[in-house]
This record gives sequence, C-alpha cells and structure tokens, in this order.
Amino acid sequence: MKNGARYRAVAEILEAVFEDKQPADNIINTYLRERKYIGSKDRRFIVGKAWDIIRHRRRLCFEAGGEDVRKMLLVYLKDEDLDLIFGADEYALPALSKEEKIWLKSLETELYPIDVELETPKWLFDKIGNEALLRAMNTTAPADLRINTACGRDEVLAKLRGEGLFFAKAPYSPIGIRSEERVNLNNCMAYQNGEIDVQDEASQLASILCDARPDLEIMDYCAGAGGKTLTMLYLMHNQGKIAVHDINWGRLEAIKDRAVRLGAKEFEIVKDLGDKKYDLFILDAPCSGSGTWRRSPDAKFRLVPEKLNEIVNIQRQVLDKAYEHTKRGGRIVYMTCSILEDENQRNAKWFEAKYPDVKRVDLRQLWAHKLDVRCPFERDDEAVFSPLLTGTDGFYFVMFQKG
Repeated sequence: MKNGARYRAVAEILEAVFEDKQPADNIINTYLRERKYIGSKDRRFIVGKAWDIIRHRRRLCFEAGGEDVRKMLLVYLKDEDLDLIFGADEYALPALSKEEKIWLKSLETELYPIDVELETPKWLFDKIGNEALLRAMNTTAPADLRINTACGRDEVLAKLRGEGLFFAKAPYSPIGIRSEERVNLNNCMAYQNGEIDVQDEASQLASILCDARPDLEIMDYCAGAGGKTLTMLYLMHNQGKIAVHDINWGRLEAIKDRAVRLGAKEFEIVKDLGDKKYDLFILDAPCSGSGTWRRSPDAKFRLVPEKLNEIVNIQRQVLDKAYEHTKRGGRIVYMTCSILEDENQRNAKWFEAKYPDVKRVDLRQLWAHKLDVRCPFERDDEAVFSPLLTGTDGFYFVMFQKG
C-alpha cells in the first residue's frame, strides 16, 4: 500500500474511534480482520499511526479547531509533503482543496492549555488535579508478565532469551517480569506451555496481598477472565479452592481455557451465592478503568460524569454484597484499576461509615510479611499504585476485616 491508502485506512479507523462508543482496540481489530488483504507491514503502519493520533487527540483537536478527522490529519501531517498523501492515487484521501491549503497556512502556533497538553478531558483534569500523575498516565506502558512455573524467574528469563524475547525482573513482584518493548506472544513457546501469563505488576502484587491460603473459603466476586484467581492458585501451589463469580458470563467462560493453559484446576464457577459466607471475599470492582489509560488512552473520552456516578453506585452495591457474604472475622478486599478518588478512597470511607464493625488491615505489615522489597506507599491502610509511584498501571487496594 502507498501512504495515501494507508492514511485513508487510518482516517476510517479514527472516524469510528472518535464516536466514543467502542474501545479503539475492538475497532482496529475488526477493521483489519475484515480486510485480510492488508499486509503485515501496512498493518503495523496503520495501527501505529492510529494510536499515535489517538494518544494526541486533544492537542490535534485544539490545533484543528475541532474533531474533524480530516483536519486533524492535516495538522498531524502538516510537515509532510501532503501531495504525496492526499489525492496521490485512487485509494488515497481526496486532494487538498484551495481552502484547506489557505487554512493550513493560516495556522499559528499556540500554547496548549494545561489540560490539552496533558491529553485529558477538562472535567477529568479538574477532578484529578495532579499534573505529574496525568503526565505519567500519558507514557507508554511496559509489557508485564508473571511466571507460572516452579522453576523460578531466572530459568523463565533464560527460556525467553532463547526465543529472542528479552525481559528483566519486575521491580516489586517476585513473580513478575517486564519488557519495555511491545511483545508478541502468539508464537512464544513459554506462553503456549503455560510458563508465563500476561498481568500488570500492580495486579500481581494485589493477588499476593490478598493473602489467599488453602485453608480459607475464598470468593473472587468480580472475577472477569480470572487473572487474579489463577495467580492466587499459582501462589497456593494449586491447593485449596477459589469460588469465582462475574455478572458477565461470557468473560467468566474465558477462565476455562486460560486455566487449562496454566494448569490451574482448583476453582469453581458460582452463579448464585445464596446464603454462603466466605473467609476472604475479593472484590475487583467494575470501574472506569482510568488506571489503564496508558494502554487505552481512548477510554478517557468515553467516560462522562453521569457514567462515573453510575459506576460508583454499582461499586457500593457490590461492597454491600461483600459485607453480606463475609464471615465475622473474615476479610474483604476492595480494589479497582482506577486513579479516581470517587471510586477508591471515597468508596472505602463510605464503606467504613456504613459498617462501623469493619476495620482496615495494616497493609504495610502485610507487605513486609509477603514481600522482600520496600513498601512504596505513604499510608499503612491502603495501597495506591500508579505509573508515577510504582511504574505500574493505576490501581487501588484496601483490605477490611469484618468484626
């Protein structure tokens, strides 16, 4: 494909992404799946340019004076020879009009407002109010994996090097490995053999801090595809059992194939909790996903205040469920992949106010018991992960003990 056709594909993808109705990943994957004639080199170009524009959406919109995709492309490519891209052939975008050429020449360099510079919708910028954190959320996320074998990290790292994949030990997680480069695991034998699995380091550490043990009755209530359940089973050497539940049965079904690859068997899918109570109730609550903006920068534009309020209400409902189904003396873990206080600290305080018999567990003490590295958090009673502090996704973790 020539560059004109490539950028036409980019424009078609962006038109769909900027409707803010579906995740960009889904749109891009569907677009390419329906056009199998596009070669691998062209796919890499199209995907790379699309994501680059998505990551710089606010700045390009500011310069273009709106979200017209064609104008945004013109701004993005203003230093290129546009005649080689627009109208270059029958598959390219239409040639520039006289008015567009005049408009481009009239553009003046302006300082970005700080929310635009930080690529954050204004209402979220005002809510978060932490420029350093938002700057960190605009960086590229590393590729984090966890080991799933008794042989240890060093042997796994050596096996991956043998496959031409170069990882280092994760800074905090004893089961984590990290690459600063994007990694394709489709043909990786260590992945196919279940010796590694994809999991951000914050999620690994949360799984460790849950302190799951074979003698406990455990519920992973919003289990999704089962990442934390499978990590906890690995940490328990596949002893004991974990009950898993999720309102989305399609996502929960994904745990079965994943468990086969990872050699995990000791879990039970539970559709109705009935009157059952658990020693350890783990709630990885449905959330805004704001902690994953490094990986999904388009998600911040799909989040609106009304949606956030709806999410917070759901989180409080499932916290009620957690209290109801936890034994006296049992523990409740509440966590989100969010950086928003509405979903994190404020919900934790709401829970304590509603149920005065719950007390926070000392996480610094638990960290020292479970991990051999320095605890990076300021407070003893909650863990607030971020790319700024821990080099991980944004993540919140708090543990309560029910009186």
